[in-house]
Amino acid sequence: MSTPSSYDAWLVARDHSAFRRHGLASLAATVWLSSEAVAVPGVPGSWCAEDGTVVGEHDRTAVQLAPGEEVELERAADAHPLVLRAFAREGAVALRVFDPDRAGAEGLGAIERYPHGAQFSIRGTFAAMRTDPTTVVSVDGHVATTIYDGVVLFHLDGERVEMLVHVDGDELFAAFADGSCADEEYDFRMLRLPAPGSDGRVTVDLNRAYLPPSRFSPHFVCVTPPPTNRWAVPVRAGERRIVPRDA
Repeated sequence: MSTPSSYDAWLVARDHSAFRRHGLASLAATVWLSSEAVAVPGVPGSWCAEDGTVVGEHDRTAVQLAPGEEVELERAADAHPLVLRAFAREGAVALRVFDPDRAGAEGLGAIERYPHGAQFSIRGTFAAMRTDPTTVVSVDGHVATTIYDGVVLFHLDGERVEMLVHVDGDELFAAFADGSCADEEYDFRMLRLPAPGSDGRVTVDLNRAYLPPSRFSPHFVCVTPPPTNRWAVPVRAGERRIVPRDA
């Protein structure tokens, strides 16, 4: 799905993605599975990995979920259902548990953002080029390699910076860290850019820099930025931290 073109619409979409009933802040567990059946806390039955899928039991019915597939698990009449979703990474399979009550229990209520600034909407240039395999590290310490699809070049506070990106549908995607990370609660953030024009020009709107899913729940396994995407210049734009709803 493409990112909303209007900044206000983007804010609404981000808040909904984070705090809807089974949104980012509801991820209560990511349980890695093997061929040996195990119990998952808060979830009835036993669960294992089989041929790249999650296999278990729900309401006395066998369940098999391919990565990305999910099933709702009803609870007591006064509780919203859990969502169980299969997840995979490099052949390993996990069961994810989304609990609508988690955000409130953890005191997560709203996204605090820097003031919008027109100076943070910057013209850049995209150069398509598949990189050599690049080592990347996830927030849980998992080490893997990836191949980026290109680089975006732009100037930030007078300094030329480079940002390795993936092509994701009709958008570009990147994770980056900057000089503001040292005194803020985030270690890095993420950014989506619209498809570049035929001349490679692209708008880098840092007002839309967003916190990674791992800031909403430690059970996400986001990939951290490569060295190229770590800049000394601070970027005080976009999402800053998560606060209680009434803070």
